Amino acid sequence: MVIFVKKEIALLVIGIAFAFGFLTGSVVPTLKGTKGNEGSMTDLMTQLPVGKEPISIELMESIEDLKELVREDPKNITAWLKLANIYFLHSRYREAVEAYRRYLSANPENPDVRTNMGIMLRGVGDVDGAIEELRKAAQNHPNHANSRFHLGVVLLKDKKDVKGAINAWEEYLRVESRGERANWVRDEIERLKHEVAGHGQS
Repeated sequence: MVIFVKKEIALLVIGIAFAFGFLTGSVVPTLKGTKGNEGSMTDLMTQLPVGKEPISIELMESIEDLKELVREDPKNITAWLKLANIYFLHSRYREAVEAYRRYLSANPENPDVRTNMGIMLRGVGDVDGAIEELRKAAQNHPNHANSRFHLGVVLLKDKKDVKGAINAWEEYLRVESRGERANWVRDEIERLKHEVAGHGQS
């Protein structure tokens, strides 16, 4: 059965698919600190950096169309990915995890998808699962920056593993050494190292 999607909805889904590479780089929160603690990544990472916008009726129709596609053809990884990205954008963590899992079962070497999977696992509270996915993406792709960045976030914020976060972010800087995010991470590493050193002297 052929499913006809409204023109505007089809364009939206296509736009999400093309924006996917941007998605995994844009989940970094705005580089502003909280009042009284400007620049602290710990505070900036308190919440998952994913949108909370409600899903419109039109977008819900698109979701139903995609769900129908994967019901008819469970191996349609393009549809699974589009569905996962919509869920990602709207903080539907559990649905996104399942859709990304279905995609990765057929295409496990995509580091961007695996990174997004890790972010969504963090969203459902599976911190160890998130770390596992982010480490897989980083280990299998030596030049993948986002997996290393988010690994540092999870280790610091959710595991309270300062040394682990420093190591992850130092690996990140070896891959991505320039730009606002890199400068931000570099400053945070220095702050954390001073913190660790201070605790060692006490």
